[in-house]
Amino acid sequence: MEKSFYYSVSWPDISYLKVALEIMEVPFLIEQPSDRLQLPPGEVAFVFPDLNVRVYQGVRELFGSHGQRYPS
Repeated sequence: MEKSFYYSVSWPDISYLKVALEIMEVPFLIEQPSDRLQLPPGEVAFVFPDLNVRVYQGVRELFGSHGQRYPS
């Protein structure tokens, strides 16, 4: 999967977001902080490929904001 954008979330939010994305059939990965992906302490990233506009709109509504560009 080519990584395009991500959302940083706290551990307690992972479960319901994962279930919602699986129901929506949106492809994603969950990543922990790394040298490449700097995240606040206690957070992980939901990482997505490029999505069509309609699917992205659903993801944006679920997370409540636009995603951040995945570092290259």
